[in-house]
Amino acid sequence: MAILPILEVPDARLKVVSTPVTLFDDGLKQLVADMFETMYDAPGIGLAAIQVGVPKRVLVIDLQEPVEADHEHGEHCNHDHEVVRNPRVFINPEILDPSDEWAVYSEGCLSVPDQYADVERPATIRARWHDLDGKLHEEEMDGLMATCLQHEMDHLEGILFIDHLSRLKRQMVLKKLEKQRKLAA
Repeated sequence: MAILPILEVPDARLKVVSTPVTLFDDGLKQLVADMFETMYDAPGIGLAAIQVGVPKRVLVIDLQEPVEADHEHGEHCNHDHEVVRNPRVFINPEILDPSDEWAVYSEGCLSVPDQYADVERPATIRARWHDLDGKLHEEEMDGLMATCLQHEMDHLEGILFIDHLSRLKRQMVLKKLEKQRKLAA
């Protein structure tokens, strides 16, 4: 496994529309393993292949839900928080049935580092995708999983979360990012 470089705005490759996966082979398995390692290292909860320069319709998601460890409560009760990993792979994903109800989440993106903005998306979706072995899956999703899948699927079409913002808000986010990069240089 390897940690891959993550493309950041304004890299033109982020605007490329990704092509469908037709070969479910060891090369695909290696790409997915590298994507998970890259996402966990960043750290993030979702990553599309195009974000590491591979224009294929592949994305990985792991919401890494924090779960409170189960300890006996003693005099010195210490609440430890563990993260439960649930890595999920979506190959050639599609949205079949977006709800008419909308949800707003403050989204961020590894390709637009340390910048966040409210984005409105369908609250519930029915999604269809293939797994690493080419098996077809279908599931209804809501909450953060629905938002994250839609966000990552946008990458497959060359769309960033900031493209959902008004021109003024998008420019503000990009200026903040530029200022942050100058301070870090």
